[in-house]
Amino acid sequence: MQRISRTLGRSDQRARSLSRGQRTGVAGAHGNPAAPAVATLAPSFAVALPSLNGQPVTYSHEVNGEMLYVLCATLVRMGLGTPVVWTECGEDPLVFARHSIVGRIGKETIELLERNVEYHLEVTDVVGADSAGLSTGQLAITIHCSGCGFLKIGPAIRALESEEEGLGAAFYWTLIRSLYRVMRIYDHSDAQAYEENLIEYAQEDDPANRDQYEFPEVEKALPECIRRSLKHESEHWRLDYRRLLRRHRDGRHRNWIRQVEAIAKLARAKASLFEPADYDGYYDGPPLPTLLIVFEEHDAVAACFDEESQHMLEGSAEPAFCAVFTLDDAGQCSAAMRAAERFVLINRSVCELIEDIQAWEKNGNESRDRDRGDASLRVA
Repeated sequence: MQRISRTLGRSDQRARSLSRGQRTGVAGAHGNPAAPAVATLAPSFAVALPSLNGQPVTYSHEVNGEMLYVLCATLVRMGLGTPVVWTECGEDPLVFARHSIVGRIGKETIELLERNVEYHLEVTDVVGADSAGLSTGQLAITIHCSGCGFLKIGPAIRALESEEEGLGAAFYWTLIRSLYRVMRIYDHSDAQAYEENLIEYAQEDDPANRDQYEFPEVEKALPECIRRSLKHESEHWRLDYRRLLRRHRDGRHRNWIRQVEAIAKLARAKASLFEPADYDGYYDGPPLPTLLIVFEEHDAVAACFDEESQHMLEGSAEPAFCAVFTLDDAGQCSAAMRAAERFVLINRSVCELIEDIQAWEKNGNESRDRDRGDASLRVA
């Protein structure tokens, strides 16, 4: 709290004269009896002591709080904010920073993401579960996931396989291998790993308890084209898949194929990776899955995820995305923003794909495409 300093230039002479002013027989200017001593004082002066009404009575200091203003200035230099927006935000740096970043993402994109996944974006000066501080002048853009998206891809695979054999597998593998490079997903390989661990636990358990274990049998949940592709060990699978997708880019399912191609292209772009150890951060586990990919609504992959997800929130998980940058380094700022933008664009394409497949299936196209396929595809 600020202190009000003593008034300078006025000694304690008046106070001392008052303390000695016990004389009562002194005549006034016109010979009248002396008035009380207090009457000799000057009239009260309204502004002699300023009123504290309406003034802050406490002050707080936030560590690295000044960096927030530096961040706002950096956003303006990068074209993400303007002085007009600063005024509209009431010159509140936190509101301005949030408004500038959200404005870059776009309202429609944010609404699309919110319909399919629960993301939380933060700009912070600490990382890790123990809130380890970054170096002086550094900030981090983090995106945490608290609720993953859901993609039922089986109907789309069957529809694509009915167009040409191998097209469904090309679509599936291109999608998940691209997403592997950007974020954590939960797919059939995670379910198979869970099943293998379950089998090991059963083998180590008492023989009398083994009948209590239920194994999901993940391999039986895989479409036939995916099972065949798992046995295919061609070194040129990526090239073969790209050719298949390119051949059907203008076909009946061009929207799906173009979205997957856009995801693959963005995933190949360079982006700095986040390692907690690099910034003295500590997490109990890897990022939570941001997307669950199943073949059918309640298949073995979904069952494995339901079991594992019960323990995913017991500890602290790494963010789905993190980019650390130094505020006074324009190159680092631009690289961090590009990485964040790439992450958002990939998720936007994924959400568009989810909603396109859902709308296509809701309109009854799944049954019509099955009729076009042969018996083996219908069974698969």
